[in-house]
Amino acid sequence: MLIIIMSFSTALMAAWLILLWRANKEDWISAAYSKVVDNAAALKKLKMKDELRLEKLKRFHGVMAIAARLFLRSHEKEIEKIEAADKRLKSGDMKGLNILIMPGYVLQREFEAIGKGGLHKRIMTNSYELYGKKHAADKTKQLLAKLLSYPLIGVAATLAIGAMLIGLGSTTAGAAIVGIGTVLIIVLVYAMYDELSDRVKKRRIAIGKQFPGVVSKLALLVTSGMIMDRAWKETSYSRESEIYLEMRKTAEELDNLVSPEIAYNNFINRCNTKETARLAAAIMQNLSKGNAEIGRLLKNMAREAWQERRRTAKRDAEKANAKLMIPTMLLLLTILVMLMVPIAMNFSGI
Repeated sequence: MLIIIMSFSTALMAAWLILLWRANKEDWISAAYSKVVDNAAALKKLKMKDELRLEKLKRFHGVMAIAARLFLRSHEKEIEKIEAADKRLKSGDMKGLNILIMPGYVLQREFEAIGKGGLHKRIMTNSYELYGKKHAADKTKQLLAKLLSYPLIGVAATLAIGAMLIGLGSTTAGAAIVGIGTVLIIVLVYAMYDELSDRVKKRRIAIGKQFPGVVSKLALLVTSGMIMDRAWKETSYSRESEIYLEMRKTAEELDNLVSPEIAYNNFINRCNTKETARLAAAIMQNLSKGNAEIGRLLKNMAREAWQERRRTAKRDAEKANAKLMIPTMLLLLTILVMLMVPIAMNFSGI
């Protein structure tokens, strides 16, 4: 058994090392580009947090301002660190890349079936929603590289540790590490894939919740006399949540003379919800008509959206109540036990 485990571990490790050695310039550039995209997203989040921090600090004066600065820490050092790493990557220094995933890039390049299979298509669809058309292919490659490479190195390391313990006489511990460790690696790798789908689902839910506010504001601006493109842009810059950011991308495309049909279709594909699809389709169909026609459509859409939002909130409340029933019953049972035990003890004493 020990020989079989060690042989399998060695074979996996050898395969991983061979694939790493076969990584070429194209693979390293793909990994570097995905890392740059990750750094850009991280920088954006940190800078937004610092902007919110500055807004909060403006509310305080004197001693309170000093105390607020201590509690509301700046992210300047983290931003500088990420910017420095980004600069090194862009200059061709690949030391900051995750070397563990490079065999995954090699597998995708050398085996076309991996890059054209069902898994790749599902990841690509979700990545398109999260990262847009520009970065979807590279982020798909990055995640697929992790899903391919981590099991190789992870299972190889787990088997090696388990075999070492078995060789030292700890047969039970070694077997447990081999079995549980291998299963845990597979579960963690699947969780990485499932996280992408979960993020897409949460994003769609968030867009659905934000939609009534968006369409209401559009209706208000259009009916007050503002042209559709201007109303769309004004609405997109009014907040910083998911649907508004997607609207902002569409506004930027329209400013860059992208045709409205293409810009609004891109918006539909990025959001991928029935509400946003209906909104964009209505706008495209009525671009040649006056504000009065589009205004009426948006008003009706806003009224329906708020009604649907109330129904959704009611369903969510009912689900929450149903979920709370079990802990409530357990709490009631615990209280009953706490009350009944002393009474029973008193009776038994009599």
